Amino acid sequence: MPPHYHGLSKALRRREISCAAVHHRLPSPTPLSTTPNSPFRYIPQPNLTQNSCHYFKTSLNNFSSKNFNFNFFTPFGFQTLQFSTLSNKERKIEQEKTSWVDLYLPKKVLPYAHLARLDKPIGTWLLAWPCFWSITLAANPGSLPDLKTMVLFGTGAFLLRGAGCTINDLLDRDIDTKVLRTSSRPVACGALTPFQGLCFLGFQLLLGLGILLQLNTFSQVLGALSLILVFSYPLMKRLTFWPQAFLGLTFNWGALLGWSAIRGSLDPAVVFPLYLSGVCWTLVYDTIYAHQDKEDDLKVGVKSTALRFGDLTKHWVTGFGIACISSLAFSGYNASIGWPYYLFLAGASSQLAWQILTVDLACRSDCNKKFVSNKWFGALIFCGILSGRLIS
Repeated sequence: MPPHYHGLSKALRRREISCAAVHHRLPSPTPLSTTPNSPFRYIPQPNLTQNSCHYFKTSLNNFSSKNFNFNFFTPFGFQTLQFSTLSNKERKIEQEKTSWVDLYLPKKVLPYAHLARLDKPIGTWLLAWPCFWSITLAANPGSLPDLKTMVLFGTGAFLLRGAGCTINDLLDRDIDTKVLRTSSRPVACGALTPFQGLCFLGFQLLLGLGILLQLNTFSQVLGALSLILVFSYPLMKRLTFWPQAFLGLTFNWGALLGWSAIRGSLDPAVVFPLYLSGVCWTLVYDTIYAHQDKEDDLKVGVKSTALRFGDLTKHWVTGFGIACISSLAFSGYNASIGWPYYLFLAGASSQLAWQILTVDLACRSDCNKKFVSNKWFGALIFCGILSGRLIS
């Protein structure tokens, strides 16, 4: 790396400069993050000459302590340079997060893949499990759930989750640039323009509509209503300390839709407790997840249950966990499900208790680990419903 990069990096760490013009030869298109000790991540843009004067027009006070994004302009185009003060150990951890998306997909597709979070399937699982619970619960006693409906809902969960992420990134692009974990998202870092994001969103919603039109009329109307939640959720973090509750209402809509897709209507005694259990489950896992960003959220003025609960977080999520398990038990009882369901419910209760009791809310990696583990909670509930329905 050229010596002036290191000098600039030291100055940035000491907060000694807020605006600079640096004359240098551009590095090769290879991202600088591939250099083990480099504090830079270079995001190349086309049509730039090898000799340029880059003007950094920004103030360091707008950025988190570990990450700086600079937009710099030349007569030939726009460029972004991200400075990071992560330690070597932290950078090594970040480099190890390279996913199959980065390894195998064409470069032109990569920004869209990251926008839809293809490299992070946990969101699809969390959206799909309530759908699978409801579809299996609606099956006739002694019968397997309808495979076609399961595939449709699995595909729909994949598409809707991607669309939700696109909406979130478009609306939050001004916030994402100021938060370390989200600053490299495609719209925030400039890899995609808002217009490209909107076009991609339209494509995702069109595919989702194709899934929805294969359901019965009641389910089509019910599914269309969920779009109100999908589009409003990203705004909630600006308005209330309870955006996780709105996420729960959104992510667990499949608990209602799955039942109606099989039965053509809703049974309130079964589906409402199931829906409530999903909302409480979301409040547990997404509050834990939100603790990753609580310091950045305070700086940029974003609200969350992590900030609302503070040091009492474990007390709050314990209460939501109890409400989740109780609602699942009540829903299963009203559905006259077999006894194996309750054995799996006990196992799921233990998994949820493990999350709450052992999570280190001050450790970002542990919060993320506990959050991702919720795919197993969803799987345990699904196995319980399936085995309970088969012998009921």
